[in-house]
Amino acid sequence: MAETVTVSGAVSPSLLASLDPLLREWLPRQRWFAGKGRPVTGFSLVAAVELLPLGGRLGLYHLLVRAHQPTVPVVGAATHPADCYQLLIGVREALPPRLAPALIGHVTEGPLTGHTVYDALYDSRPAEVLLEALRSQARIGGLRFDRDQGREIRPGLVPRLMTAEQSNSSIVYGDTFILKLLRRVVPGVNPDLELPLALAREGCARVPAPTAWMQADVHGETYVLGVLQPFVQGASDGWELALRELAKGEDFAAEAHALGRATAEVHTALARALPTVTLGHTQLEPLVAGMTERLEAAVHAVPALRPYAAGLRTAFTAVADLAAEGRTLTAQRVHGDLHLGQCLRSPDGQWSLIDFEGEPARPLAERRMPQPVIRDVAGMLRSFDYAAYSVSPPDPEWARRCRAAYCTGYGEVSGADPRTEPVLLRAFETDKAIYEVLYEARHRPDWLPVPMAAVERYATSDLI
Repeated sequence: MAETVTVSGAVSPSLLASLDPLLREWLPRQRWFAGKGRPVTGFSLVAAVELLPLGGRLGLYHLLVRAHQPTVPVVGAATHPADCYQLLIGVREALPPRLAPALIGHVTEGPLTGHTVYDALYDSRPAEVLLEALRSQARIGGLRFDRDQGREIRPGLVPRLMTAEQSNSSIVYGDTFILKLLRRVVPGVNPDLELPLALAREGCARVPAPTAWMQADVHGETYVLGVLQPFVQGASDGWELALRELAKGEDFAAEAHALGRATAEVHTALARALPTVTLGHTQLEPLVAGMTERLEAAVHAVPALRPYAAGLRTAFTAVADLAAEGRTLTAQRVHGDLHLGQCLRSPDGQWSLIDFEGEPARPLAERRMPQPVIRDVAGMLRSFDYAAYSVSPPDPEWARRCRAAYCTGYGEVSGADPRTEPVLLRAFETDKAIYEVLYEARHRPDWLPVPMAAVERYATSDLI
């Protein structure tokens, strides 16, 4: 059943129907499409806004679209409604060669008949429209553009789309700002805006402070669509930097140590900015149950996990045993999906943390829940392991040195070395490795041996 459509300008309700056959082919091929492996059976329009009228050389539409797919019942997995995606659709009579990679298709029916439609983020003019809307705090239909009044946004900055594979899309403006546009969107308070704003209020320099942000108001619900932040010019992505050092046979321990300190600084600032909670037996039970349910769902989806399921489960029951003994944990807001690719090192050697969206596959309410900080630590330790096992031959000793240095740096700032909590660390690393197995099986099967190597270790040893 189609949802009520929020429209502005000359947007026709038949617009989506004319795009439907093209989107069915194009959308599943996108890196950020979450429903891979299942056909798209139809679309419903959540909201549509005309940003540039079609009467000119270029038309531009902003769409929020639900992609309907057959559900696959999985034991222990929640049933989710159709995913909602943010699309910026450019419309031209003909596509110039420079925009060939952005092609969606040629429309043969409906209000856009005879035109070519494409992903407008590849085009400089639509990107300029977005920046100007943020700069001027525009209101266009249900779209709302807001900014920090204390931060200047100069007009005329030249945009370029970042083409590296990622789960969202990013546009860099003149090496001054980067606009991250969320592709799969859900209504509610998004941590990718909420947490950097909270950290900015605390004066935490480890996270670029939001300069402006883009939201949609639809039937009383708010969708966060994008965040504009300062661009760290000349910065090195932590994952690429680690792989370069590995390829050269260089040690990465000093960088890992500095990254551990940066992580602890962010955690300390988050604990000041937002409430912390104490997790007792009652709260730890659902935490352990969630880990166990994710294991069962992954085993159902990836049969290669079955031989290791019993061994992996012991990592979670060990946490349940601690809870039964009366152990309590402090929980707070955390990054939620911390790994080397979420870290940037500036030319002066300073590390920054980015992308606070959390694991996109998990529900928003879960991503906003307070968690033990060791969850972030486990994610980073898994990332060192990933790097070491993604080269040939694998270099587990490199990972061991990085893990040790990172934990040492973290403990120097926080006062608590994560290695003093081996039961928790093993549980959270195991949970993360299971998530990685499911992700790789769905999106990058060639990478599956990397988390599977970790799964085998975690299932057969108490050591991590």
